[in-house]
Amino acid sequence: MPRGRTGAGGSSRHPLLLVFSGPSGVGKDSVLARLKARGGEYHFAVTATTRPPRPGEVDGRDYHFLTRQRFEGMLAAGGLMENAIVYDEHYGVPKSQVREALARGQDVVMRTDIQGVATIKGAVPQAVTIFLAPASIAELEERLRRRGADSEEQLRLRLATARREMDAASHFDHVVVNAEGKLEEAVLEVERIIAAEKERPEREPVEIP
Repeated sequence: MPRGRTGAGGSSRHPLLLVFSGPSGVGKDSVLARLKARGGEYHFAVTATTRPPRPGEVDGRDYHFLTRQRFEGMLAAGGLMENAIVYDEHYGVPKSQVREALARGQDVVMRTDIQGVATIKGAVPQAVTIFLAPASIAELEERLRRRGADSEEQLRLRLATARREMDAASHFDHVVVNAEGKLEEAVLEVERIIAAEKERPEREPVEIP
């Protein structure tokens, strides 16, 4: 059945705008990569950022790595879904790719920080927000230490930020725990959420302002 239509039983087939967030180190990239590998009509929005690429990251695939001047130009033109500053760097998802994917009938998957989620949900109430949580702060700290990308001071900052972000989880539509060694279970839960959201008869089409 074509998307954007209402099928038997009144279920919605409008494409979804799925917005993911969670503390640094919780495994957002791993969950979304596994979701992508499992197929589905998803468009994975690429975030623009002013931060430098980490080893192995590719411009246009992992992020759009922009100069501050170019990023600020897009922001001034109203071309971003949201604009957030995280650890002194700017992040935002360009609106154009989201509009184009929704018009094709694709569900759009976005990943952003807590500030960005609040901005997007305020502007696009039809967005479905999903918080990815660790099993515990202790488990999150172990993940961050294994990653080895931060100094001790940066690690303390990330953990303090994570605690504040966990307090915001109740404002999300859904919370999914991505426990150590249970990635597949987390992805399956995300897929169940998506299926349930698409069956909601009252769901309205997503409109990007």
